[in-house]
Amino acid sequence: MKLVFMGTPEFAVPSLDMLVKNGYNVAAVITQQDKPKGRGMDIGSPPVKEYAVKSGIKVLQPEKINDGSFISELGEIAPDAIIIVAYGKILPQKILDIPPMGCINVHASLLPKYRGAAPINWAIIKGERKTGITTMMVNAGMDTGDILLQKEVDIPDDITAGELYDKLAVVGAEALKETLIRLENGTLTKIPQNDDEASYAPIIKKDMCLIDWNMSAQDIHNLVRGTNPWPGAHTCYNGRRIKILKTKVEDSNKDTTDLNRTPGTICKKDKNGLTVVCRNDYIRILEVQFESSRKMCIGECWHNFDIGETFG
Repeated sequence: MKLVFMGTPEFAVPSLDMLVKNGYNVAAVITQQDKPKGRGMDIGSPPVKEYAVKSGIKVLQPEKINDGSFISELGEIAPDAIIIVAYGKILPQKILDIPPMGCINVHASLLPKYRGAAPINWAIIKGERKTGITTMMVNAGMDTGDILLQKEVDIPDDITAGELYDKLAVVGAEALKETLIRLENGTLTKIPQNDDEASYAPIIKKDMCLIDWNMSAQDIHNLVRGTNPWPGAHTCYNGRRIKILKTKVEDSNKDTTDLNRTPGTICKKDKNGLTVVCRNDYIRILEVQFESSRKMCIGECWHNFDIGETFG
């Protein structure tokens, strides 16, 4: 089976690695263009390109996915199937029509839930206890194609989006391997998605990450986890912007003394964290990052915060 692999970020590397190590004929890798990275804005290659170059695989980086010369070159490669893992662009029908076995996508949710660009983040933000990987046939819609295979993954209450991203990248490779084996031996059943059960996971933007202290502690905790490491849940303290990187929901049944205070108020502090009033309970802040500063656990900076002061 001749394959073309389309992917860009680190999430896609385990799937490409699985294909290479299992002897699949990866005729070409298509990834997005090199872009400036880091504070120095030096031009850097996508992780998928770096892996492909080291593995001696042909790399294509079209500026525009609809470019006629690129589509012609892809047609000349004549792949049996195209594998897509977090490529980052919607494919035109002309590309979808090229491989006789179709285009297979590895998506980081249990479709039809969380269609779109940021399923890992939104599953945590929404307080889901389970998520997973779906392999699916790609059609003209956004993550609307037939389901091929699904693998469930638990979402622990303390896991961050970054940690879940790494975990699902590995599970995605496992799911892709099983999908291709079953595709080749004819044991896959394509299951249409139920659009009535669909939900969406749009790109996370910084303005979505402002903490509303009138939310419950659990909702704030989920926002913090779901936006870590990027873009990071944030608030203000004494006029300074601050990211809240790690939190823990406190047991408000033990002490309700401070629940009548304004949400966002610091009611307790020690080297183990800051206890802050929320809508009707408490959250403990464990790790923060002031603007233009490094990440710090509260034990390093608790003296910078005062009981009675308010975030927001």
